[in-house]
Amino acid sequence: MQTPAVGSYEILFHWSRLEWLFPDDAAQEVFLKNEYWKGAMPAGFKVDRNGNYYLSVPRWSPGIPATVNRIQVVDGKPMLNAYPSWEMNEIGRPDALQSVLGWEIDELNRAWFLDQGHIEGQPCLDGAQKIVCWDLTTNTLVESIPIPHHIASYQASFLNDLVVDNANGFVYIADSGIFTDPLEGGLIIYNMRSKELRRVLHQHVSTQDVPGYWFEIAGKKIWKDRPMRTGADGIALSADREMLYWCALTARHLYAVNTSVLRDFSSPESAVEAAVIDLGDKGTNTDGMGADDKGLIYYTMLEGKGIGIHDPATRTNRIFITDDRMIWVDGMTFDNQGSLIFNSNRLHELFGGDLDWEHPHNFVVWKAYLGDGVRSYLAAR
Repeated sequence: MQTPAVGSYEILFHWSRLEWLFPDDAAQEVFLKNEYWKGAMPAGFKVDRNGNYYLSVPRWSPGIPATVNRIQVVDGKPMLNAYPSWEMNEIGRPDALQSVLGWEIDELNRAWFLDQGHIEGQPCLDGAQKIVCWDLTTNTLVESIPIPHHIASYQASFLNDLVVDNANGFVYIADSGIFTDPLEGGLIIYNMRSKELRRVLHQHVSTQDVPGYWFEIAGKKIWKDRPMRTGADGIALSADREMLYWCALTARHLYAVNTSVLRDFSSPESAVEAAVIDLGDKGTNTDGMGADDKGLIYYTMLEGKGIGIHDPATRTNRIFITDDRMIWVDGMTFDNQGSLIFNSNRLHELFGGDLDWEHPHNFVVWKAYLGDGVRSYLAAR
């Protein structure tokens, strides 16, 4: 088989609307009758070491059947089935998965689900906001780590995405903090060994929205009547685990900090703030981010409709791919076979009420070739 050219890309999956394999006919009837699919947005797409595909669907709207799903192709159609089970996706059970947006599959084939806890934007139930580590190989729970109110406000928090550092034993989380004014953006660090959580850079300039920033995609302002406001969103960890990168969604600057200051929970907040590096304007705002095992940082380009690359060695940014069909490029992952996988989900059109539900490519999962041997940051030793 001929090796694809670097930068070539193709469509892996596409939907006009998301469809589930329901446990019974009654559940499917309720879903269809109420048109709950109109609030179902594909978010975190992942692939495990065995080639199974997964998709998170946050519960920002009523009637989302399951927030974490495995994709099963039935008669050529990609269908969603609750994962790990329908019971583990039950609404109102703080120990079950309530609403997952960003998550990760680590090098040990374990899923790290970041449960926002909020259902339809309502404040979290105690215990619902958490990190759930799930072994995909054995299909068993490893641990569940509640994120308490004093770390991430049950009212304001919007736990967006995370990255995992098993080498040093840490998880880093971006909290967009969208439900209050001013926003309550920040970063959260979890120490796997001590089981401690710490919040840093709370409402720091690097984790907050830029006042008055009103962006547009393909000529459409987001939102129509007011600017979207979202704090710390995209997050990436360098292959050597020494630098953490992040950005707010309603801003264009990229930020970084040496993880040594984050791993030391005795370091004062002032030291964390002093260590933050402003890497400047990327030329676009960004939702999801990622990092490969060669040292490069990848970011989605909302305004730019594609994927950009930041090279830490030169502190420069460049466009990797762009396509007018890549409307609201969201999360990304690596298949560990040389390709970057990411999705576009037209978030603003879906929740803005002007999505054409007959269009076969409303939601698209893209696969772009990076080069032979390029893998996730998690594969680096």
